Amino acid sequence: MFERSYIKQVRERLAEPRRFIQVIMGPRQVGKTTLINQVLKTIATPYLYQSADGVTVSTETWIEQVWESARLRLRVSDADELLLVIDEVQKISNWSELVKLQWDNDTLAGISIKVVLLGSSRTLIQRGLSESLAGRFEILHLGHWSYTEMQQAYGLSLEQYIFFGGYPGAASLIHDEVRWRSYIRDSFVETSISSDILMLTRVDKPSLLRQLFDVGCTYSGQIVSFTKIMGQLHDAGNTTTLSHYLQLLSESGLLGGLSKYAGNIIRKRNSSPKFQVFNNALMSAVSHVIFDSTVQDAMLWGRWVESAVGAHLINCAASQGYNLYYWRDGNNEVDYILERGHEVVALEVKSGAKIRSRGMEVFTEQFKPKRVLMVGSQGIALDEFLSINPMELF
Repeated sequence: MFERSYIKQVRERLAEPRRFIQVIMGPRQVGKTTLINQVLKTIATPYLYQSADGVTVSTETWIEQVWESARLRLRVSDADELLLVIDEVQKISNWSELVKLQWDNDTLAGISIKVVLLGSSRTLIQRGLSESLAGRFEILHLGHWSYTEMQQAYGLSLEQYIFFGGYPGAASLIHDEVRWRSYIRDSFVETSISSDILMLTRVDKPSLLRQLFDVGCTYSGQIVSFTKIMGQLHDAGNTTTLSHYLQLLSESGLLGGLSKYAGNIIRKRNSSPKFQVFNNALMSAVSHVIFDSTVQDAMLWGRWVESAVGAHLINCAASQGYNLYYWRDGNNEVDYILERGHEVVALEVKSGAKIRSRGMEVFTEQFKPKRVLMVGSQGIALDEFLSINPMELF
């Protein structure tokens, strides 16, 4: 059975004597539940796994009941500690306060229950952690599957990964593109939007959010102002609303909006976004293009290549601790800017049909980055780049 590299991190954390609430966050269908089940099969510690996926949101007593079951299981066992896993914890109203109460009660009573929380709504998880559980937790961010993982587990070629992306559940359907596209839209996109955004967050214009998702995926890897795309949206909205909806889509691991790098926080926030999908499968499913014809169209394929590089970078940003931007000044542009502290790395994606500007030279003169890299032709090979941890670039 293929195991993601995250499994080693989880095992090591759970083996430590100290007690921290381990929070595993990531988009839907990236394997959070599969990962924790693989871990549970390899540990000797007794455990209790419970999922809140089918629990009524208002059932605030559910967490207390689960915790009492864990305490009982620990008492009747010969073990010194027990592992409690709660999946989709954000589905429970006021979950963070309830977890804090039970955790603190165990701490005072000397009960050694270690806790793992899994969730797919980054907005609600991080809000609860900051409001109630400060000093009691560690976070592990799970991203979408990388090229290396999809190649090793499912045999995808580089071209197939760039087009079909990194959803393991859809890998067996790539040779039936109509069925694959429906599966992506119905099982991943609609479930994430309906269950992780609309049911758990206030959204006044759901149709506008869905339209923004479709338009943003179509323009993945491109810089487009909200004012420009408003003409393509059938529902009225302003730039503030669109910016908020894009943030919700980003926190669900679907579609992000990169800000312009300027070495100035105010200017970064006021820039037009560069749309970026977290998984190229979303771009392909929304665009309704065909794999064979897309690969053969050099100009079109260049867009997919650039988006795949961006998806790799944006997926790793949260777990690796760097910020991701683009840069543009007039006709000069740099595709991706990575920033960690005072260190800056500039990346240009070079596909066969892409016309190169003086962006790298102008950016280097102005900002003096630590490193500038070309990805693709005349630089680091695309398959090699998609196989590395971006932190190695610093």
